[in-house]
Amino acid sequence: MSATPYPDAHPGRPLSSAAALRLLVLRNYVVYRQAWKLFLTGFLEPVFYLLSIGIGVGQLIDTFEFNGEVIPYAEFVAPGMLAASAFNGALLDSSFNVFFKLRYVRLYDQMLATPLTTGDIARGEIAWGQLRGGSYSAMFLLVMAAMGLVGSWWAVLALPAALLIGFAFSAVCMALTTYLTSWQDFEKVTLVQLPLFLFSATFFPVTAFDGWVRWLVEATPLYRGVVLCRELTTGALSWASAVSVVYLVVMGVVGLLVVRRRLDRLLLT
Repeated sequence: MSATPYPDAHPGRPLSSAAALRLLVLRNYVVYRQAWKLFLTGFLEPVFYLLSIGIGVGQLIDTFEFNGEVIPYAEFVAPGMLAASAFNGALLDSSFNVFFKLRYVRLYDQMLATPLTTGDIARGEIAWGQLRGGSYSAMFLLVMAAMGLVGSWWAVLALPAALLIGFAFSAVCMALTTYLTSWQDFEKVTLVQLPLFLFSATFFPVTAFDGWVRWLVEATPLYRGVVLCRELTTGALSWASAVSVVYLVVMGVVGLLVVRRRLDRLLLT
């Protein structure tokens, strides 16, 4: 009998969740390792924003205050770009790529002819989207450290925070993608992506908004991610970080549950 990397797999029976997850992540890795330039472009975008706005515009700002501490403007913008890089990586992989596999090449139908389940597919794709967003964030965090834009040892938790952001957005974006029926629907994705990026306190504090607008911004998922990363990299921690962690965990779990139900409906009925 030949050896197998998944000893818990048996013909006609589903793989364990861990084995299925490894298998699907490996499949995506094999596909994307020839397209490594896609990862490079995803990493460079937030770096360009940091250099142009954080450093360039920052030259026009003498002092900047965050949670009662005076910090350079670039140090304020950088963690926002860190959260945005995790957001963009997760969104791209869990929307465009998932839609292509689901509606055009029918890859998930083929997967279900194997011992894989819809739950395995959901977890595997979300994990890959999380890894893609996390890889962008890890490289960007190294750039921040090299530029002296990390002001606290709490920043060691910024990468796990970015992974949490990636998980939350991967799950929700994949769930929403199951409702899309054509490529034209992705205009709606852009319509949501751009306002989130611009108005989630990425480039200016949320105190710039008043009344219900501020409450609306504080309720958006990217704002929660920006707050979490910013407080960790600056060391100016508050209860907002705890709120953000709970918010993102709940968001990711709900998204995962919705994805599985949608895949069951689309692929098994």
